[in-house]
Amino acid sequence: MRKLLLLSLLFLGLLYSCSKENILTPSEQEWLKENEYISVALYPYYPPYQFINHDSSIEGIFIEYLDLIEEKIDYTFKRKYYSNWSKELQEAKDKKVDIIFEIQETKNRKEYLTFYAKTFESKHVLVTRKKPYIGNKISDFTNMEIVVPKDYAIVENLKRKYPKLTIIEEADDLTCLQKLNSGKYDAYLGPKAVVNYLINTKNLTSLTITGETKLSYKPGIAVDKENKILNNIISKAIQDISSTENQNIIENWLYTETRPFYKESKFLVPLLLSISIILIILLTINFYLGHIVKRRTKQLRITKENVEKDNNLKTAFIRNVSHEIRSPMNGIIGFSKLLNEPQITINEKRKYTDNIIQSCKQLITNMDNILEVSKLQTKQVTLNPEPTDIFDVFNTILSLFDEKAKKKGIDLILNNTIDRNKRVIIIDKSKLIKTVGGILENSIKFTNRGAILISGSTQNSSLIISVRDSGIGIKTKDQQVLFKSFARSENQISKKYGGLGLGLTIAKKNTDLMNGELSLSSIENQGTTFRLALPYTPVNQKNSNPIHNKIATPEQLKEKIVLIAEDGEVNYLFLKTILTKTEDYNFIIHRAKNGKEAVLFCEENKNIDLVLMDIKMPEMDGYQATVLIKKMEPELPVIAQTAYSTKEDIQNAYAAGCDDFISKPIDPKILKKILKKYLVSEN
Repeated sequence: MRKLLLLSLLFLGLLYSCSKENILTPSEQEWLKENEYISVALYPYYPPYQFINHDSSIEGIFIEYLDLIEEKIDYTFKRKYYSNWSKELQEAKDKKVDIIFEIQETKNRKEYLTFYAKTFESKHVLVTRKKPYIGNKISDFTNMEIVVPKDYAIVENLKRKYPKLTIIEEADDLTCLQKLNSGKYDAYLGPKAVVNYLINTKNLTSLTITGETKLSYKPGIAVDKENKILNNIISKAIQDISSTENQNIIENWLYTETRPFYKESKFLVPLLLSISIILIILLTINFYLGHIVKRRTKQLRITKENVEKDNNLKTAFIRNVSHEIRSPMNGIIGFSKLLNEPQITINEKRKYTDNIIQSCKQLITNMDNILEVSKLQTKQVTLNPEPTDIFDVFNTILSLFDEKAKKKGIDLILNNTIDRNKRVIIIDKSKLIKTVGGILENSIKFTNRGAILISGSTQNSSLIISVRDSGIGIKTKDQQVLFKSFARSENQISKKYGGLGLGLTIAKKNTDLMNGELSLSSIENQGTTFRLALPYTPVNQKNSNPIHNKIATPEQLKEKIVLIAEDGEVNYLFLKTILTKTEDYNFIIHRAKNGKEAVLFCEENKNIDLVLMDIKMPEMDGYQATVLIKKMEPELPVIAQTAYSTKEDIQNAYAAGCDDFISKPIDPKILKKILKKYLVSEN
């Protein structure tokens, strides 16, 4: 019975989806295909209509309405975000944008815009301080100052209907309410929904709504009046939006007063239909949940057995973690104290400083490995395949481990037989480097003499990378557990060689994630060979579009203007010191303590050469600030500098528009390479 019920529901859903027709004519559809860059102006600073959320996404009533229109016409508009309402209006008047979302109709605006969908209405209310009471009508404020946002429709409407009022204009609604709260003005006039949202979320506890006016905020959608085809398309899309769809959007964001059901006619049939659908859904959910519970119970039982099996290994690993963190910390603290000793020589100072730096690097490596294993085990890591030059991967790996190998007197030998014309492949580059690097680091650790051979080749549809060392080898009984998390072959090896033993665990889990296979063969006291086999998907280099790094063109410049967006005082001083001491550059350094200050500075200063952008900042974070800066200045290099250094953090930075990424603690050498990449020094 349940299966028959599910099949019926699927059939009805399929029948409904097939019955939907395109609302546009073939000529209108063709016009949309030919015009790929129809722009929509958005002002994401007016909650709850549209605003920037805490995760840098844009939300609100009109964003949902825009998504619905795009779905109706099967088209995605180019969204342009503005931080200045006056500028948005002027660009609409100058025909630099095609559509404006959330705009109220006025006599002046109707000269160049056609208005649609004025369905989101909110009464304008008077707001004053709670004490003393002044009045609840607009006429009560004839000899006082009423503050409203600059260039909003309410300004034009008030001046026309109440010419004797003293009207003051400020930047936006929040600024108006904050200055009213501080006592600068007598009253504010604005939409009730916006007022309630800002008073509750911005802690404006001294303000209250004293009265509701006859004026209303009726924002809608406006289209360039001269674009007839676009007007027809938008008109059809809005007409196709049902009252239910429209009501769902309103009720999702605004409080709306509805009549009791017994005052509505013909309510019985829809009610019975709704109850029937709910019962069907409940039966379906019950069936599905029963299946899920059985499956989850089995998974939990297996997980419980695995947890109990590995409990002793994890306990030993945790003790080792404590040791591996305390050891570098002991070096950092100890040598830092020695630097304060009197009569210390320059050579001793240099030696102590080098030891501190090496201890810091060791500590960071240990913490990164712990975090990466945690993410891999909880399946929080995803693949990011991209065109990758395998030759560059080998060069990168050799450069990373060459110095460490030379210190132990070990030679690193590369034997690469991959066809040069098929060197570019589709693979997750960072995970490939991390995987091979983990294997190579393990080989260097357990090899005291001789050489390590790194080989690269292709076999059928597989990329084969092998690492062969002449180290201590691995016992046969220990080879079975070598790739397991928290496992070491022997406690004595851990004590002798140090480390957390996570390199091979990370390599194995990354290999599995890339649908590859990692195996080994080893002879005790003679050496070990690791063999990595991965899917091989070469790219036709003639048709590929490699991404070129943005390099400044050679030219003579007298000075370079750099903006450091950083709320931390110590971090700012450290960056400033590095820039000041960098040769071949004459820097003029400015600072912004939060993302909002950075955006305003870039808006007012068009001659900036580089922005060093922190991610975690008050008021507006680095992601939001970068999005807005890149809208104004697409060619301005923005470099993210942050303690958030995971693969996901780097992707988020690039998605926001950052040109490059530096993780904290910042290495001066890496920063100087970034400067050389994006700036041209004066010779």
